[in-house]
Amino acid sequence: MAGYLSKTDFVMVEEGFSTRELLEELTLGASQATAGDVAAFFVADLGAVVRKHFCFLKCLPRVRPFYTVKCNSSPGVLKVLAELGLGFSCANKAEMELVQRIGVPASKIIYANPCKQIAQIKYAAKHGVQLLSFDNEAELAKVVKSHPSAKMVLCIATDESHSLSPLSFKFGASLKSCRHLLENAKRSHVEVVGVSFHVGSGCPDLHAYTQSIADARLVFEMGAELGHGMHILDLGGGFPGLEGAKVRFEEIASVINSALDLYFPEGCGVDILARLGRYYVTSAFTLAVSIIAKKEVLLDQPGREEENGSTPKTIVYHLGEGVYGIFNSVLFDNTCPTPILQKRSSAEQSLYSSSLWGPMADGRDRVAEGLWLPQLHVGDWLVFENMGAYTVGMASSLGGTQTCRVTYAMSRVAWEALRGQLLPAEQDEDTEGMCKPLSCGWEITDTLCVGPVFTPASIM
Repeated sequence: MAGYLSKTDFVMVEEGFSTRELLEELTLGASQATAGDVAAFFVADLGAVVRKHFCFLKCLPRVRPFYTVKCNSSPGVLKVLAELGLGFSCANKAEMELVQRIGVPASKIIYANPCKQIAQIKYAAKHGVQLLSFDNEAELAKVVKSHPSAKMVLCIATDESHSLSPLSFKFGASLKSCRHLLENAKRSHVEVVGVSFHVGSGCPDLHAYTQSIADARLVFEMGAELGHGMHILDLGGGFPGLEGAKVRFEEIASVINSALDLYFPEGCGVDILARLGRYYVTSAFTLAVSIIAKKEVLLDQPGREEENGSTPKTIVYHLGEGVYGIFNSVLFDNTCPTPILQKRSSAEQSLYSSSLWGPMADGRDRVAEGLWLPQLHVGDWLVFENMGAYTVGMASSLGGTQTCRVTYAMSRVAWEALRGQLLPAEQDEDTEGMCKPLSCGWEITDTLCVGPVFTPASIM
């Protein structure tokens, strides 16, 4: 193993404990040991990250994965992905520092933000980060001045009209402007080595991938005509992290493979990369958050009464986290998080109209509404699954909460796969130190797809 992750970084999974039982242990410990100081925490199944990686290798065998650090920068995630051999896509100095601090070499880092501060470009130059992206003349001029030896990747715009989170309005050069940018780079003696694109998160239009790869082929030919050594194709990200996504990852991979065979056939000398975030971490994280306050609101509607003659009511629950922190997807992705009750309810329990709110005194800090829940109490815990993307490090500090603690777990099967399937850490010089994927790791995907069970551990 490369030594990024050790057994002391996580709880080894054993037979006999389910995820729910682990959460019960942790919530009980949080309530008793800290007198309510812990308002929320995560349980992260690192084995799920390993299984996702093997699935990726099976579906996209020609593509080298880079992890998008901003999606979830928790130490356990970074370490297990580094151990798996991934590279890292960083958006700023802090992210570059973070991955280099755990021992990731600069050759495995892409500074993929097309809108960079000059000081951070200089940081990249000083610390050996060579691969940078750009999509306009102003960005190119900054790199020429502050990091002239950089290897540049030209980011092109895509048709992402169907994506949940479109990016091309902000980032990406049009095909019409690409030749001009490539000519400017050549005049400035800056080497452009490849092309990148991003179809946006949650893109249901599979044709967008095919068209973007075809466009990249055109830009490759422009660059080659001008004397640039074009050898990197970056497919971007936006791949789904949930099994129930509108378009399955396997469907996207099939379309990408077909387009690559047509426009960048095997043996063409092009390194194909992808930058993934949600795909790796969404389903790996489960959140437990406590109820910190509640209020019963009578629905004063003339002529409407409950069966027992009482006035109908709705219950407002305030959680230790809200939309300005962990539940930011409510604002940015229009999600409606659905809780799982930590305490099992009986069939005889009455259900009440309920809504969940964050800790802020703000009318927009609404996590979910239109729920029917049994009577809950301050100090009770709610559980939310699939909470790994853009949540860790997003705690609502303004609301008085601290950064959420993460308890990591991994199955013994996943750990043994991680230990036994890695390629040597050393890289050939002619590959510029780019990450190598696991060797034939996809062959044990089916074994790893067995859901893990957990061993209890304290978060204190």
